[in-house]
Amino acid sequence: QVQLVESGGGLVQAGDSLRLSCAASGRTFSTDAMGWFRQAPGKEREFVAAISSSGGSTNYADSVKGRFTISRDNAKNTVYLQMNSLKPEDKAVYYCAERRYGSAYGTKPNQYDYWGQGTQVTVSS
Repeated sequence: QVQLVESGGGLVQAGDSLRLSCAASGRTFSTDAMGWFRQAPGKEREFVAAISSSGGSTNYADSVKGRFTISRDNAKNTVYLQMNSLKPEDKAVYYCAERRYGSAYGTKPNQYDYWGQGTQVTVSS
């Protein structure tokens, strides 16, 4: 059974940083691409970032490019999202997702097979 458990969310001020983590279990982590999505109240779930199985390729939404960095540690079965220069519009529930044997270019939720429960990120102005 695949499990994805996010952590690291919280309440910060605009301009601050946070690092989200997602611990995966139940599959061979190093064969799958990983992604981060977010969903604000009343809005659809949107793509944030993705990383290939090896970590060699990454992909970002334009809204976070230059501020967020996705990375992974295959020895720890964990993917990270380093978020810098946070803005109030980054406030959302952030979800980790796993894409079986996928590339880093999956930007749609239906391209991912497994999801975590989400972690809340709130940014005050």
